Amino acid sequence: QVQLVESGGGLVHPGGSLRLSCAASGFAFSNFAMSWYRQAPGKDRELVAIIGSTGRTINYPESMKDRCTISRDNAKNTVYLQMNSLKPEDTAVYYCNARGRLPLDNYWGQGTQVTVSS
Repeated sequence: QVQLVESGGGLVHPGGSLRLSCAASGFAFSNFAMSWYRQAPGKDRELVAIIGSTGRTINYPESMKDRCTISRDNAKNTVYLQMNSLKPEDTAVYYCNARGRLPLDNYWGQGTQVTVSS
């Protein structure tokens, strides 16, 4: 059974940092590209960061590249998202995504809430 379990969300003050984790099981993690997305209330889900299966390829949207770092540990089947200098507009549910080569190899976690507020 495929599982993606996010953790590390919570309430943080503006300017603070958080490290999200996503623990994967039930599929060949090292063969999958991993991504973090987020969805704020009333908005579409948007890409935050993506990392290739080996970790050598990493991409961020322009709006995120200076404040986020995605990494993965294939030995632990876990992907991480370090976020710094958080702003209230970063408030959202953050989702972990795993994508393999086949169209059906597309898995989502349940999400973890990040709230940035003073």
